[in-house]
Amino acid sequence: MSAEATNPGAPLRKRGRPRIDLRRLGRVALLGPASRDRLPDAIGHVAEAHRAHYPDADLDILRRAYVLAESSHRGQMRKSGEPYITHPLAVTLILAELGAETTTLTASLLHDTVEDTDVTLDQVREQFGDEVCYLVDGVTKLEKVDYGAAAEPETFRKMLVATGNDVRVMSIKLADRLHNMRTLGVMRPEKQARIAKVTRDVLIPLAERLGVQALKTELEDIVFAILHPQEYERTQALITAWADAQDPLTEIAEGVRSTLREAGISAEVLIRPRHFVSVHRVRTKRGEMRGTDFGRLLVLVGEDADCYAVLGELHTCFTPVISEFKDFIAAPKFNLYQSLHTAVVGPEGAVAEVLIRTHRMHKVAEAGVVALGNPYTQDGTNAAHQAEPADGERADPTRPGWLSRLLDWQESATDSDTFWTTLRADLAQDREITVFRTDGGTLGLPAGASCVDAAYAQYGEEAHGSIGARVNGRLATLSTVLNDGDTVQLLLAQDASSGPSPEWLDHVRTPAARIAITAWLDAHPDGAQGPHGGRPDAERPQAQPSEEAANGRGRAGGRTPSVAVDTPGAQVRLAGCCTPVPPDVIVGFTVRGGAVTVHREECPAVARMRALGRAAVGARWNDPGEWSGTADYRVTLVAESFGRPRLLADLTEAIATAEAAIVAATVEPPSEQRVRHTYTLQLPDAAGLPGLMRAMRDVPGVYDVSRAQQPAATG
Repeated sequence: MSAEATNPGAPLRKRGRPRIDLRRLGRVALLGPASRDRLPDAIGHVAEAHRAHYPDADLDILRRAYVLAESSHRGQMRKSGEPYITHPLAVTLILAELGAETTTLTASLLHDTVEDTDVTLDQVREQFGDEVCYLVDGVTKLEKVDYGAAAEPETFRKMLVATGNDVRVMSIKLADRLHNMRTLGVMRPEKQARIAKVTRDVLIPLAERLGVQALKTELEDIVFAILHPQEYERTQALITAWADAQDPLTEIAEGVRSTLREAGISAEVLIRPRHFVSVHRVRTKRGEMRGTDFGRLLVLVGEDADCYAVLGELHTCFTPVISEFKDFIAAPKFNLYQSLHTAVVGPEGAVAEVLIRTHRMHKVAEAGVVALGNPYTQDGTNAAHQAEPADGERADPTRPGWLSRLLDWQESATDSDTFWTTLRADLAQDREITVFRTDGGTLGLPAGASCVDAAYAQYGEEAHGSIGARVNGRLATLSTVLNDGDTVQLLLAQDASSGPSPEWLDHVRTPAARIAITAWLDAHPDGAQGPHGGRPDAERPQAQPSEEAANGRGRAGGRTPSVAVDTPGAQVRLAGCCTPVPPDVIVGFTVRGGAVTVHREECPAVARMRALGRAAVGARWNDPGEWSGTADYRVTLVAESFGRPRLLADLTEAIATAEAAIVAATVEPPSEQRVRHTYTLQLPDAAGLPGLMRAMRDVPGVYDVSRAQQPAATG
């Protein structure tokens, strides 16, 4: 079946097969099923298409499924006036021509019986088995009576979860939507537009991800015609004018055939017309259309090696356009697609795009996961892969990476509106990258993903404590955008109370990360306890209230230094921007909720608040006898240094030697060979702070160590 048909309303069918007359099928359906011993005439086309892919297929189960579907839907009519049974028949024929196996076709014939008739899932299971029952249940809509406005998004959620266990569920749904779109003309214009938009935002991206290009391209053309009728008519006029003109691709195709014959390479060379949306995109990109822009050459060969042999001959005998070369055989797309793409210059300077692939690759390029047959066996192995020779072509991923990520984040999106909005945004990302972890594993992420996305993909909610990363061995901020093939190592804080910063939301592309960060921020409106997360302002809570300190409770199992303020009964917090410790001169300011945030006197935040007219609150450290040996002190230090190898390791060693624990650390990108390190440390004794700072200054390359005067960078 061609994925590039030029008529979006035409049924998909193989060349030479007569067009199906739905009215004739309707009359046959009204006459009832055929005798018990022979196949009903109404599914003769389905049987013919199925046997073309599976010559030994047992058609008895299809006959039984048709009999049940026809008898169940008898008397029901479509809005077009045709008997309803014509719909499951048409959907099943679409799948049969794509190469779907018998179980999928059986479920397709029955896909509306549970939803629209008195047939139950138990009856389907009893007559056709668990697999067919699962597929039928997977595509059965949820009732609006039960779900109201949430019925549509929750139906899609249900189908996607079912697809996670069996990709054939979505194959049936895509074929079902295609036939409904073909017959959408009987609907009101506003309903056509609504269905077309959902198809554009959800079904077409799903068809792309599952590699079912034959369905995707026709759906695109129908949606284009409904939502952009004027652009569609203009594109149609261009295609019609091109069809009546002399096709320059014909001459180039003959030259390619001649070249390959002389080289002894057996190949089939075809001209592939572009579909409507493809022509529209080319016209939008290039402005004036060239004769060769309306189609591409497709070269089909027997083996992988032949693809590269064809490429070599074309680049030798024609002038190649090197910028157009792409190798999707060595590096397949995430949706199973494999081909070599190139472009060559023909006579009189005409440029022709050329696709080179094996026959097997072509089948998968057209039908995606549908072409893989039944990818599931009793032991969970890939039956389609077992049936294919080990020719180096990509095996079926029964749980693609994008689908696993979708199933993970949808569990957190309990609200239907959040799920629906996030699903559309997720599916709008049409490229994937693979990054490598230092433990040898890989992470599949959408293009444009940052280290924040990688952190949540690898660690889940533990990523709340992320403080930075190493990308290809170099320290990087969390906002760093990852490229395909990068190696990433995520750095996490040891402080369990750490949390994400709102700024992280500016850098995320994955729904899982966005949902997790948003949920944490909603649950912690006052920000994180650690200086690298939570609120970005200078009044971020840093310590437990003073009454807890008085009872011996504090950070990391120790005691928080006790502060007395001139506001009796107020909760006291140590500011995260300057991390005061005894014997610093301190001053407090009242914040929301009546708590008092205590800063060092020289903290810039103090000057800003005084300039705003904020009244200072007197603050002082309690009994100096408690300053040493009994409390845990948190302090943020900034080390300014020249860049050199092992600098981070030497600084970390100096900190560890002083018996300080690193709560958080960030390293800013080098600027003019200078590097700025920010460490939040926990000290067992405030008296050891001057010695620690001296030890850090003694590290070769470090030219200054100072107390932080602003919130630590989040990356």
